[in-house]
Amino acid sequence: MKIAKIIGIIISITAISAISFWIGQQAYSWLPPEAAAESQLVDNLISFLVTLGSFIFLGITGTLTYSLLFHRAQKNDLSDGPNIKGSITLEIVWTAIPILLVLWIANYSYQIYDQMGIREPIESMHTPEIMKLAYASPQEESYQHVEDIEVIAKQWAWVFHYPERNITSTELHLPTGYRIHLSLTSEDVLHGFYIPAFRVKQDIIPNKILDFEFTPIRKGKYLLTDSQYSGTYFATMQADVVVESTDDFHNWLAKAANHKLHPANNQAASEYAYLSSQPVKSGWVTVVPANPPMVNYDRSKDSY
Repeated sequence: MKIAKIIGIIISITAISAISFWIGQQAYSWLPPEAAAESQLVDNLISFLVTLGSFIFLGITGTLTYSLLFHRAQKNDLSDGPNIKGSITLEIVWTAIPILLVLWIANYSYQIYDQMGIREPIESMHTPEIMKLAYASPQEESYQHVEDIEVIAKQWAWVFHYPERNITSTELHLPTGYRIHLSLTSEDVLHGFYIPAFRVKQDIIPNKILDFEFTPIRKGKYLLTDSQYSGTYFATMQADVVVESTDDFHNWLAKAANHKLHPANNQAASEYAYLSSQPVKSGWVTVVPANPPMVNYDRSKDSY
């Protein structure tokens, strides 16, 4: 009988493990497409956490269900249960297992962040004497670095400046397969540089320049949004991120360079100007949006 119970436990653990692994693999489909090397690392971590969480959930609920079905008191049985004083061994086991799990998760998470080159804002601050380059994985050391791109965040617009061509745009264009280096700065308040498809996020500190790197690996158009609440119109602070081939990227740079600077379309500034022109003022008093940035390229005004 004891052997049968042991075999039953082994079969149950194997089944729960298989189901948990399957659920963990489904986690990849719950997320946006993997558009950067960093996204692969983050998705692996999320899949691992979902697998582990599923195993714990199924194990606990399975044990409770088994107890309810097969260890219930008989009808009209009002007698006391067995006098159990406790088990030091059991208490040590169920204390040690969560501690080991937490250390396992912490170590794996640290390895992922270390490979991604995640640094604290103070470490990321740009100084002319110190330039730290972070790689998403050792295999990426062969990736070429694209020119530094300056990213300016302000209430409420994203502005991207390519200094080598002296091009300014409200749309971020990047070549695929290159290690991208950004210099992030804010002109007013705290903002957050966040591209869900890349799984990268960096808080931007006012009047500081922060170095930030990632590697796009999938062509397409993705969304950049402000992950920090930065005021009334922060929901309008979005920009397209276009990942394209090297040839298309350089063609875009050449075309944009031929355009003269002009005011970009800015939803926050337009809405504020409209509301300010109304005879009856309504709503909360808000910060006056910054003037629309002067750019060479603005998707809403250019046809290419």
